[in-house]
Amino acid sequence: MSLPRRVLLASAAGAALAAPFIRASAETAALPTVRIGVLTDLSGQYRDNSGPTSVLAARQAVEDFRPETHGFRVEILAADHQQKPDVAAMIARQWFDTQGVDAVADMNNTAVALAVGNIVTSKNKAQLITGAASADLTGKFCHANMVHWAPDTWGDAHSTGNAVLRQGGDRWFLIVADYAFGHALEREARALVAAGKGKVLGSAAYPFPGTTDFSSYLVQAEASGATVLGLCNTGGDMENCVKQAREFGLAERGMKIAALLGFVTEVHSMGLATAQGLLISETFYWDLNERTRAFTNRFLPKTNGNYPSSLHASCYSGVLHYLKAVAALGPERAKASGRETIAAMKQIPTEDDCFGRARVRADGRFDCAVHLFRVKKPSESRVPWDVYTLVATTPAGSAFRPLAEGGCPLVHA
Repeated sequence: MSLPRRVLLASAAGAALAAPFIRASAETAALPTVRIGVLTDLSGQYRDNSGPTSVLAARQAVEDFRPETHGFRVEILAADHQQKPDVAAMIARQWFDTQGVDAVADMNNTAVALAVGNIVTSKNKAQLITGAASADLTGKFCHANMVHWAPDTWGDAHSTGNAVLRQGGDRWFLIVADYAFGHALEREARALVAAGKGKVLGSAAYPFPGTTDFSSYLVQAEASGATVLGLCNTGGDMENCVKQAREFGLAERGMKIAALLGFVTEVHSMGLATAQGLLISETFYWDLNERTRAFTNRFLPKTNGNYPSSLHASCYSGVLHYLKAVAALGPERAKASGRETIAAMKQIPTEDDCFGRARVRADGRFDCAVHLFRVKKPSESRVPWDVYTLVATTPAGSAFRPLAEGGCPLVHA
């Protein structure tokens, strides 16, 4: 099946992004080549929290790893999935069949990740999910060719939701993006609120993508009698919900806004005057410690000022660890079996400036800490991207759903 013109144009843009690696490694052209495709949102509402900067993060991982010293070279490709699973599946199939791609990364949409997963398993390639967030990816949909590096709906919902419940927020209304990710986040929120002896008084699912006016959903939320507005979305949708809730004066009338999954890029886009006081959970923050600052200082000059989010850090870390597994197996063996390369990723401890030392569990879940942040007031910020105050940290080993509870067929009791 031929690809639509827009996708071909996006793929051409990805090839341009890959070109510096091709030129820089011309003298090592005889080495075996590992190809990684970054399948992301290059033009839509998730563009800033992953998108082009995730492509750059993959390139940064290659630059830092220096694969030529390990006997192979790397090319990075990129394409725009347009938030459409069928488009994503076509791109992945073409990459595997005609362009020699060995691994696909990012996939910042759960439906996209699921569609690509079917192609990955049939072709025995490697799937590095550094963008999609549903915890089902390491639950009922887990498979042996996949690792899940991005923050997920279980970890972030528990981190942020428990904090809101502890503050007395026990009556919730949920606004839900109507696709796999939004419903996964809704399910986690409902279970969490029930466990905390609270109640979900109502919910509203909206068409995704394409919704920009959330006024009718906000009216429903206030009419329900809820004291917490739980946002089961992210990206531009989450930003619009927060902005419009502020305009409606919901906070002034006693309703807390809980962004169950968000990123520093969205806070920056909203501005502190709008976002101040929000509780948001992330696995990475550029100003968290000396190592995260070192990574940001190394990476930021290449991003046109877009500070790294948890998804950018996840893409960097996931690709870096994949390259370590390729080096451990040898490029020929790694290229022959994505399943074997993923198994090696689970055996080798992870180590990088974004997350420090961590591991990959048997279900493919990257097991790192999750940090709860409060968005600063404008008067508390020193520089434009100084947006968070650390409230609490859930350590690795406790931050994500217990291994035995996910239902992943790879996990044996």
